[in-house]
Amino acid sequence: MSSTGTQPSSASTYLQILKQYWGYDAFRGIQEEIIGSIGSGKDTLGLMPTGGGKSITFQVPALARDGLCLVITPLIALMKDQVQNLKKRGIRALAIHSGMSRQEILNTLDNCIFGNYKFLYISPERLGTEIFRIKVQKMNVSMITVDESHCISQWGYDFRPAYLKIAEIRDLLPDVPVLALTATATPEVVKDIQLRLHFRRENVFRMSFERTNLAYIVRRTENKPAELLHILRRLEGSAIVYVRNRRRTKEVTELLNQEHITADFYHAGLDDATKDIRQQRWQTGESRVIVATNAFGMGIDKPDVRLVVHLDLPDSIEAYFQEAGRAGRDGQKAYAVILYSETDKTTLHKRIPDTFPEKDYIKEVYEHLQYYYQMAMGDGMGCIREFNIEDFCRKFKHFPVPVDSALKILTQAGYLEYTDEQDNASRLLFTVRKDELYKLKGLGEDTDKLIQIILRSYTGLFTDYAFINEESLSVRTGMTRVQVYNSLVQLARLHIVSYIPRKKTPYIIYTRERVETKHLLIPPSVYEERKERYVRRIEAMLDYATNESACRSRKLLYYFGEKNNHECGLCDTCLGRQGKPLEQSPSDDELRNEILKQVSGEPISPGTLAERITTADKDAICKVLGKLLDERAVIATNGMLQAAQK
Repeated sequence: MSSTGTQPSSASTYLQILKQYWGYDAFRGIQEEIIGSIGSGKDTLGLMPTGGGKSITFQVPALARDGLCLVITPLIALMKDQVQNLKKRGIRALAIHSGMSRQEILNTLDNCIFGNYKFLYISPERLGTEIFRIKVQKMNVSMITVDESHCISQWGYDFRPAYLKIAEIRDLLPDVPVLALTATATPEVVKDIQLRLHFRRENVFRMSFERTNLAYIVRRTENKPAELLHILRRLEGSAIVYVRNRRRTKEVTELLNQEHITADFYHAGLDDATKDIRQQRWQTGESRVIVATNAFGMGIDKPDVRLVVHLDLPDSIEAYFQEAGRAGRDGQKAYAVILYSETDKTTLHKRIPDTFPEKDYIKEVYEHLQYYYQMAMGDGMGCIREFNIEDFCRKFKHFPVPVDSALKILTQAGYLEYTDEQDNASRLLFTVRKDELYKLKGLGEDTDKLIQIILRSYTGLFTDYAFINEESLSVRTGMTRVQVYNSLVQLARLHIVSYIPRKKTPYIIYTRERVETKHLLIPPSVYEERKERYVRRIEAMLDYATNESACRSRKLLYYFGEKNNHECGLCDTCLGRQGKPLEQSPSDDELRNEILKQVSGEPISPGTLAERITTADKDAICKVLGKLLDERAVIATNGMLQAAQK
């Protein structure tokens, strides 16, 4: 039932759709060329930088064609946002993601067959399920969009084996054209994307990756927290600070809040409700800074970010370029800053054995996995097991990082599938009989209302667990999500319900039977070749960070195969050649006010004062402090400074 032979729409039709649904009079950059190409049924690859307007390139042609556009993306946040935005514009769209029950997924797939929907967003992991393969062949699919398409390339920095299933979907829908989109791809990856997506012929549209409003800066410092405070005090506006691990997100956030810079932290380990609240606080400006791991940013559209700071070096130019590109999407001046110290080089090199542990170690992890699940030789094919990495590491005396890497390599070698944390929807079962439930008193008005809404919304609650959605219950009851959660926990404590809250659980799926470790083969394409490319990406990142002569913008563009003959004039190396300072030092009056502010509370030492005032050098601080001491505006007692009493 897949769509075939659809006549291409005219340019005027595309403009009419753009105006009707988005209110724009014209397309930007290469949007129109990409739309024309996929609209005429050609397999198309679009290379567009972050903020380049990728969604328009598939949403407009999909609306111009009969049938449904299948959008494959790994980003649940992006799925939800885009479905919500499309619905606001009166466009029928659905999404399938982890956290949905089997019945919800079946209903969604049936709606796509019979319900005249225009978009279905789905994660690549769902493509391999038998139910999806059966249902998709009954849908009138007009085009397939592959977002973050660099994930299909083993040569890319973010390879995900689940993306390889897309080619199999193409076999089921042979006449349906594919649009692949990415913001980060080297020339080698560009060719590989087209090969792995079975393009009929090469067809690439490139938008320049140059960001003329973005100043790329690298600061060498052995005191990163002080330098971060210095930058945030000198530059106004919203900021993202990227760090390597979850612990540091909290530490840096606490530092910023202590220094009266409003900040929240964000990482993959937070529950969805907390993530939503913190993201919303940052997007509305209630929090100025979000301190995050690389889990933050994908699919988040905030145009007025003035500053992106990396306290830790990413392990590839691709990752850095994508994260830095979240600054200045509104076209106004913005900064992408790396704070670099000599220890960063050692830290990056240490990631190589962590990401590619020795093959003997990988085989040992595989063997210990069999003991963990008590899997007999020859068994395992098709088995799905929850995987608690902390418990596994504790039992077999491993460290989580190399275990995680070993399981990913075993996935790529075809022995198993190791899925990262998957959302499991909340489940609820009433443990009292229905007649007993109606006799209960004193639960409170909100809880009584919640029970009534649950009973009206879900069936079979007295005989088996039902999947529930706290967000949906929140909307229907008028309670907050936290109030719904607390009420359900209270009902569980009273033994009225059994409540299993939503949790994130990684899984091991055996894709073949257990083999003896001596027969376990990890081919060069999975290990040696990928390790070599990983090392090259790290060296390219270090070369960028330690470069003190070449224009940083040109260096980034060259990495992605784009030749550029002019300097950006904004980065630290360009400004250094022009003899311009990166920023103006404060005037004596500004420095005077800052010193008085710092010494107005508890007595502090001169050294602490110099550390806190990061906007000026020590000579300037000493000069102004000397004047304040002479004027008796500041007094020194036992080597400690304090403002004179007025």
